[in-house]
Amino acid sequence: MTASLGVQAFIFDVGWGELVLIGVVALIVFGPKELPVVLRTFGQYMTKIRRMAAEFQSQFQEAMREAEMAELKQHFDTIQDAAKGIGSLDPASSIGNPIESAAAEKPPADAAPPGSAANAPVPEPTPAETPAAPAALQSPPGGAESLSPTPAGTAEPVAPGPGPPEAGKGQPG
Repeated sequence: MTASLGVQAFIFDVGWGELVLIGVVALIVFGPKELPVVLRTFGQYMTKIRRMAAEFQSQFQEAMREAEMAELKQHFDTIQDAAKGIGSLDPASSIGNPIESAAAEKPPADAAPPGSAANAPVPEPTPAETPAAPAALQSPPGGAESLSPTPAGTAEPVAPGPGPPEAGKGQPG
């Protein structure tokens, strides 16, 4: 508790009026000769008491810090042990094992039930069955290209002869 002007109030909340009364009683009891010696001795004892209280408080706070540090160290060790367990974790195998076992139990999705039309083989067309190109896209007889311009929206005539093969256009390989 603090009073105005930075003067500390005592623990028992003694005001200025009470202090004057205590001073008058002390002056009457000890006399004017002995009063300064008594006040000095009282001040020294108060200093010792405050010093002991501060030392006790600092030791108590130090003990609390040590207990907190021990608790933090224990918590850190627990986290460190848990982190060691995470280091040996292989997420690919832990996820892959249930997926692989589920895939082994279930038939493939593209497989159709036996006896359905989806399982029947698809016949491949023979070269004789392939349709011929329309006459407009074929070259004129004699192998010469047409030099006349084509109207808009019609197909360009294709020149016969060897040319570079186009990738993915029915060429083997």
